[in-house]
Amino acid sequence: MIFPLRPRALCLLLILAPVFLGGGAPVYADSAGNGAGGDGSAPGGTCWIIPIRGDIVPSVVTFVRREARKALAEKADYLVFEIDTFGGRVDSALQITSFITSIRDAKTVAWVHSSEASMGVSWSAGALIAFSCGEIYMASGTSMGAAAPVTPGTGGSMESAGEKTVSAVRSQMAALAERNGHPVGIALAMVDYDVDLWEVSVDGRIEALTREELERLEGDPNRQVERISELSPPGKLLSLTAGEAHRLGLAGLAGDQGVLLSALGAKAAIGESAPGFADGIIAFLTSGIVQIILIVIGIVMIFLEINTPGFGLPGTAALIAFILVFGSSALLGRAGSLELILFLAGAGLLAVEIFVLPGFGIAGISGLILVGLSLVLSMQDFVIPRFEWEWNLLGRNVVVVVIGIIAAITGIALIALMGPKIRIFDGLTLKTRIVGTAGGPDPDAALSGVEDAADRPPAANGGAPVSGEDGYTALTGKTGVAATTLRPSGKAEIGGEFFTVEADGLFIEAGSEVKVIRVYGNRIIVRPV
Repeated sequence: MIFPLRPRALCLLLILAPVFLGGGAPVYADSAGNGAGGDGSAPGGTCWIIPIRGDIVPSVVTFVRREARKALAEKADYLVFEIDTFGGRVDSALQITSFITSIRDAKTVAWVHSSEASMGVSWSAGALIAFSCGEIYMASGTSMGAAAPVTPGTGGSMESAGEKTVSAVRSQMAALAERNGHPVGIALAMVDYDVDLWEVSVDGRIEALTREELERLEGDPNRQVERISELSPPGKLLSLTAGEAHRLGLAGLAGDQGVLLSALGAKAAIGESAPGFADGIIAFLTSGIVQIILIVIGIVMIFLEINTPGFGLPGTAALIAFILVFGSSALLGRAGSLELILFLAGAGLLAVEIFVLPGFGIAGISGLILVGLSLVLSMQDFVIPRFEWEWNLLGRNVVVVVIGIIAAITGIALIALMGPKIRIFDGLTLKTRIVGTAGGPDPDAALSGVEDAADRPPAANGGAPVSGEDGYTALTGKTGVAATTLRPSGKAEIGGEFFTVEADGLFIEAGSEVKVIRVYGNRIIVRPV
């Protein structure tokens, strides 16, 4: 099945490049002879085998491109793509087919292989990739087809994609078949439920024709046309076994590498690629679940870093998390300068909102939107969707990012509430009580039982509240309105005048009604009413 889920300049992060660019080293099968080199037409040429196995995902695109370029650099005459897959993402499959059709210095071959470790299938996205190759070979017991795009439905079931998506994939399959000389009717019947495909004898030659093609030939008196059987009636998708594909002229038969080399006229397989550790790491880091976890870690660690002095472990963890998010996507060709600029701009707006502006307003909301947008764009290779499957992929990426942000906000709330009770967060909690300032000691300290009266530092006025020139003591018990956000200090209007006040404990939003609970020195302490 094909899951509807871009290339721009890569912004590769140096810290990740040595890890992810290493790739899988080729496993050399036979180094004898280099062939006539390059144009793929010389007999006795050499081939390089590149496996395409498992789900067709972005990491597979990177692997195929890298290994094919390596094979071309070694002057391989044939690039054999060993396909073994149930399908995958539309965007990844189209990127692979586009790359294969761009190869000019070697012949491209699709090989559906059967072994103890393989599934022996080339379905959906695998069929699309096979049709992009100049030649197709299949081993006995393998099959190919069922390439209709689908989307996840309710309850986790798969549903057929919309007509726009089906039309786009159908046109691409037909174009690939025309380009490489494969039967176009077979390509159409593998994608479109409405195609009626027939096995027909035309002038003694077996062909697969759509009903429209068949009726047109039957009207030609100069052609001998005989219907043999209906291969794929309307309402069904076409899948072919190796024998059927061979009989209909779609594929040759090759059960092992020796038979394949003989059929191609190649004298040696100079290399066989294998996915390396780095490819597995990239696939792991770019999966949806891991992306959500990295987003949560990054945002929560930023919150902890803001609430701790200096730059420490939380800041380092946040930096690593976002480097992994953007770095792995950059190595797949999905993240570039645009995403990084949006992320840095969003982070800057959030910093301004936290450290400069009171409350949480336009700057904070804009910052969150830009950060979320940068994360979404880093998960896809387009900016503005043009096809239905691109809209579906955009929706999937938005869901991943939104879940990550909501989970991070939930985690921050839990830390804020439970942090003082968890030993690991002791470094974020102030344990020492402040009992004196330039204005004198806290007159309520003795009543709280926190300290002994004898332990209180002496004050110039004996610790009693004083009445200054403005008569601050008289304000005790009066109510007013916070003119600014009290974090904890700010301005409040009390009795028609503005005073510098301090909130007792919690921050108080501007416009909130406050009450003066005590005054000592020139400090006016208020609480929300």
